[in-house]
Amino acid sequence: MKTIKSLERLQQLHRLIENERTGSPKELARRMEVSERLVYLLLEYLKDYNACIQYDRSRRTYFYTEEFQLDIQISVAVISNNERTEIFGGSYL
Repeated sequence: MKTIKSLERLQQLHRLIENERTGSPKELARRMEVSERLVYLLLEYLKDYNACIQYDRSRRTYFYTEEFQLDIQISVAVISNNERTEIFGGSYL
């Protein structure tokens, strides 16, 4: 389930950057309830997907310099005794 949590955090970070409401890296880490190091790692993940991200010190926020969309879709199902149980499904935009 670590992967799902990581994707949720990536989505949360994307939304905050998209709305230009991240705060400083320290504030962002506090808001997301993660370490500052993880914030920088998540930023690098977004950049690996060609997101152009910059930080504005005067506004104290990260922002996208070019259009960037992140669409994460997750579906997890367990099949046991020929019975399917959906644990988690949906789409994160």
